[in-house]
Amino acid sequence: MYVLYEDSGNFKAEKVFSESDSTMQVESASGKRSKIKRAVVLFSFEQPAPAEMLQQAQALADTLDVDFLWECAPQDEFAAEVFAEEYFGHPPTAVEKAGLIFALNSAPAYFHRRGKGRYRPAPPEILKAALAAIEKKRKQAEQQQQWTDELVAGRLPEPLAAVASTFLIKPDKNTLEWKAFEAAVQQRQTSPEKLLLECGAWPNALALHQHRFFSTHFPKGSEHPPITATNLGDDLPMAEVTAYSVDDTSTIEVDDAMSVTPMGNDVVRIGIHIAAPGLAIARDNDFDRMARERMSTVYIPGLKIPMLPRELITAFSLDAGQVRPCLSLYVTANLATGELLAEETRLERIKIQENLRHNTLDALVTEEALNNPDAELPYSEWLRPLWRFAQHLSAQRDVVRGKPENNNRVEYSFELDGPFDDPQTPVRLVPRRRNAPLDRLVAEYMILTNNLWGGLLAKHGVPGIYRSQQTGKVRMSTHALPHEAIGVPYYAWSTSPLRRYVDLVNQWQIMAAAEHGISARLVAPFKPKDADLFAIIGSFDSQYSAWGDFQSSMERYWCMRWLQQQNMHTVQGTVIRDDLVRLDCAPFVTRVPALPSLERGQVVTLDILGYDELALELECRLREAAAA
Repeated sequence: MYVLYEDSGNFKAEKVFSESDSTMQVESASGKRSKIKRAVVLFSFEQPAPAEMLQQAQALADTLDVDFLWECAPQDEFAAEVFAEEYFGHPPTAVEKAGLIFALNSAPAYFHRRGKGRYRPAPPEILKAALAAIEKKRKQAEQQQQWTDELVAGRLPEPLAAVASTFLIKPDKNTLEWKAFEAAVQQRQTSPEKLLLECGAWPNALALHQHRFFSTHFPKGSEHPPITATNLGDDLPMAEVTAYSVDDTSTIEVDDAMSVTPMGNDVVRIGIHIAAPGLAIARDNDFDRMARERMSTVYIPGLKIPMLPRELITAFSLDAGQVRPCLSLYVTANLATGELLAEETRLERIKIQENLRHNTLDALVTEEALNNPDAELPYSEWLRPLWRFAQHLSAQRDVVRGKPENNNRVEYSFELDGPFDDPQTPVRLVPRRRNAPLDRLVAEYMILTNNLWGGLLAKHGVPGIYRSQQTGKVRMSTHALPHEAIGVPYYAWSTSPLRRYVDLVNQWQIMAAAEHGISARLVAPFKPKDADLFAIIGSFDSQYSAWGDFQSSMERYWCMRWLQQQNMHTVQGTVIRDDLVRLDCAPFVTRVPALPSLERGQVVTLDILGYDELALELECRLREAAAA
C-alpha cells in the first residue's frame, strides 16, 4: 500500500512499511525510511507506483482549468476527494484525486485552504482583488527584469537614473528599481560603484567619490546660513605687542600668531596668541550647534569646508592689520639656558602686524641664517629669539622621549589650477620637508601652548579634552595623561579653535580657568564628570576620521591624475614592507603584485600599467630593484 502525504508544503507518495494508531513508517524508492503522522496523510492507494502516480497527477493538474474548477466547486468548504468524484463523474482514481488536489493547491487566490485536503473557494470580490494583485506583480516582475537586462547591457534606464544617487547611500531596498539594480550587480559580478559608473550614472570616478561623501555628510549643502557675529571682545584690554602669524597661502582661518618682547639679559617674553571665537560661541547656542555638527574643517585638494560660518571666521581670524580678541599665553624665557621663568594666560585684544606665508619665507629662513646673528634674515628680531627658545624646548622634549624626533618626511600640498570637481583640472604637487625651520618653530610653540594650557586645566580641576599617548596608543579622553611620543606631561588641543571643535571646547574651559582660578570648575561651561564631554569625544573621533579618510582618498585620486598628466609610465619608489612601495615623486603608497622579498628602504623602479580611479589603486609591476 502507498500513501500520499504532505511534508513541509510538499506532496510526497511513498510505500507504507509499517503503521500504528497515530503514525506510519514509510519507505521511499531509494530505500530511505521515515516516520510520519497519520494526520498528514491525504489518502492511500494501491496503484500506480508512487513515482509514476506523482508524475501522472502533476500532468493532469497542468491540464485542469482553474477558472472552471472555481465555477464548478461548491460555494462552501469542501473536501477535495468529494469534489473529485463530482468533477470527474465517477469514483476518482489515485491519479485523479491527486491531480485535483495539486491543481487546487497551486491556486491559492482561487481556493483557500481550510485544513488537510479541504478548501473553500474565494468570494468573487476577493478573487478579483487577488487576481489584480497577481497581474500587478507579474507586470512588476517583467519591468524589473527589463531594467536588469538593460543594466547588464551597460544602459541606465531613465527611471533608475532618477534614483541612482540613492543606491550608494541610503537605498530603498523595497523598490523595483533597487531590486533590478541589485540583480544586475549579481549578474555582472561587479560592485555597485563600477556598474553605476559603467552605465553613466556619473560622468567619472571623481564625481562618484564626491557624490558619496557630500550626500552622506552634507545632504543639504555645505554652506552655513548667513549669521551675524556679536560679542567680539571690544571691551578687552589692548596688548602692546608686535605679532605675526605663519601659515600656508591657502589658510583663511588664521588661528595663531606669536610675539616677542625683549626683557634684557637674554630674557624675552614670548606671546602665543590664539583666536578667541569662544567669545561669540557659547555652549548650546546656534553657533555651537553649527560647529558641533561638523566638528572640524574639511580639507580636500582644491576645496575647504569650514567648521564655522564665514562671518565668524572673518570676525575672529587673526588677519593682518586687524584688531582681534585673543586668548594669549605669555611665557618668560631665558634664551641662554632654556629656562621657562614664568607663564600667564589672559584674554585681550591684539593687532596683527602681518600674515607671513611659508611659500615666501621657507627658502630664506634657514638654520644657518637663524643661528648666525650676522646673516641676513627677514624678521630677524622676531624669528631669532623664537628659534633659540624653540631649540631648547625641542631638546627638553627629546630628553623625555629618550630620542630625537624624526621629521624628515616630505609632505605635499595639492594645488589645483581649476575646479576641484573636474578631473581635467591641472594639479601641482608642491613638496615641503616637515623639518623646515619655520615648521619646527611653529610646532614647538603650539606644543608648548597645548601642554601648558592642559596643565592649567589640570591644576584647577577644570575638565578638558586631552590627547594622550601611552604604550604606543593615541587616544582622546578627559584624563590629563602624558603624551609619550611628544614628550609632554599634558597635551590638550587648544590652538585651532576656528578649525577644530575640541580646541573650541578647551578654549571655553581655559578662559574660565584663567579668569576664575580654582573656582573655575564651578563656572566653566563643562563641570567635572559632565557626560557631554564624553559624547563630544566620541563624535569628534568619528567625524574627524571620516574627514581624514575622504581627504586621503581625494589626495590619492589627484596623485593618480598628476601621474597621468605628467605622462609618467615609469616611476621610482622605496619599499616599505612586503609588497608595499612608497613612490618617490608623489605622496602615494601602492601594492606591487609578485614583488620579491626586498629589504625595507630598497629603491625599486616600477612600470605603470593602469589606473583604477574608482578603487584608487595603481596597477604596476616591478621593472628592476636597486642593489640592497
